[in-house]
Amino acid sequence: MMDQGMDRRALLGRALAAGGLLWSGTAQAAAFASRRIAVTMRGSGRDVLLIPGLASGPGIWNGVLGAVPGYRFHLVQVRGYAGLAAEGNASGPLVQPLAEEIARYITASGLKRPAIVGHSMGGTLAMMLGLKGVAGRVMVVDMLPAGAAMVGGTASGLGFLADQLGGYLTGTVAGRRYLAQMVGQAPGAKGSDPDVIASALRDLANIDLGPQLARLNVPLEVVYAVGADREQAAIIASRFRTAYAPKKDAVLRAIGPSGHMVMADQPARFHAALGTFLKDI
Repeated sequence: MMDQGMDRRALLGRALAAGGLLWSGTAQAAAFASRRIAVTMRGSGRDVLLIPGLASGPGIWNGVLGAVPGYRFHLVQVRGYAGLAAEGNASGPLVQPLAEEIARYITASGLKRPAIVGHSMGGTLAMMLGLKGVAGRVMVVDMLPAGAAMVGGTASGLGFLADQLGGYLTGTVAGRRYLAQMVGQAPGAKGSDPDVIASALRDLANIDLGPQLARLNVPLEVVYAVGADREQAAIIASRFRTAYAPKKDAVLRAIGPSGHMVMADQPARFHAALGTFLKDI
């Protein structure tokens, strides 16, 4: 979870650092062609999609693959992140087209309402897919329905700022130098395209899924990070309860002490929560 007092540059650095671990191992390529996403499969069993967050590659899920066996995991990677060329994500809106493309993958692959797990920006995509009716159940990892709320704002309040920030990061020499430096320092985010990152930031700052949650008719579980400070943890818990209140049967689970990368900071607890979540698919 991001600290409220963190300045915007530090927030961006924290988001990029969510690249986490590097992807390793041999994956089976799915028979699916797309200029927006790449998908690999690991394991066998019931189908589960794993979607990483801003600038991240599928390596953030490395620990899950061995710790939660018995499933066929579909690891989604956004083109333009973690070494993949941007291709269809090089310009224009990003998040909504990504949701549509992942939905197309689910349909084209013949998947029957798979479980979908998404971290950060991937959590936004997971909720969007649930609202599209292509998911059997959804787990969101450390993300609020309104992307702007993760940094203490609202979609209406931060949308204009996000446009300005995106223009600075990609339209000025200083901005591109700064963003390239941050990407280069963030494990797992190396090789991520600054334009794709800026597009994601703009989109997320303007998305608020809260008003739509009441019509999400599949199970929703939200895992969120809290730190060691009890007072701050209570504030974070209240923020998540309020944000997800429209989905009356949502299950909220705090894991801590942890930063934004819950699966890396508290792997045993995260794997246990994920295993429980997936038992009913």
